[in-house]
Amino acid sequence: MSAPTSYESATTGLGHWASRTGRPERVTVALYAADPVLRVGVVQQLRQRPEVDLLAEDAAADAQVSLVVVDNVDDDVAELLNRLRLNSSTRVGLVVSTLGSEALQRVIECGVAAVLRRGEADQDRLAHLVLATANGEGVLPGDLLGKLLSHVGALQRSPLDPRGLSLATLTTREADMLRLVSEGMDTAEIARKTAYSERTVKNVLHEIITRLQLRNRAHAVGYALRNGLI
Repeated sequence: MSAPTSYESATTGLGHWASRTGRPERVTVALYAADPVLRVGVVQQLRQRPEVDLLAEDAAADAQVSLVVVDNVDDDVAELLNRLRLNSSTRVGLVVSTLGSEALQRVIECGVAAVLRRGEADQDRLAHLVLATANGEGVLPGDLLGKLLSHVGALQRSPLDPRGLSLATLTTREADMLRLVSEGMDTAEIARKTAYSERTVKNVLHEIITRLQLRNRAHAVGYALRNGLI
């Protein structure tokens, strides 16, 4: 099940603990779920936790933690994660069904350091993820941590360019699209060639240009060629 283009923010009637009780304030959470079924399941788990306060949609921007719950990381999810990253008042945690190596890299690039698999998302693990995210701590399943360490090791072994970037800077899809740009193809032609939508092609190329701090597509192609990225 792919994530929709819009995400639903969960609501609950839980109130804040008053500070005069001497108890710590609860962590405020905005929940972004790919569909109502995912949302209801997570709400049922977290509403039982006294350390968590789920916020209404109109207060989501003020949450300490933005918890994103999806089946997989596609372009819409990445766009949401990048949008949430721009909000300095919140930290982002992710609950996801499947997450391969390329998707893991994409998630890390979106500023997410706390990840939990849906199949392991019981009440205690969800609460731990929320608290760890609020504290700025990293949380990854063991196998994903191993993949991340392997990836970091590969980066350290790769020749670095003047920006501190390596051959692993581009994913396979990004390199393929830049290669097609270098062959003179426009957005529509690349979309037909790769079977992606024109929107996806634009998003991927924009992400490359933004991440590498370049000016435009031509600059990105020249940079990639000079540094052996394509």
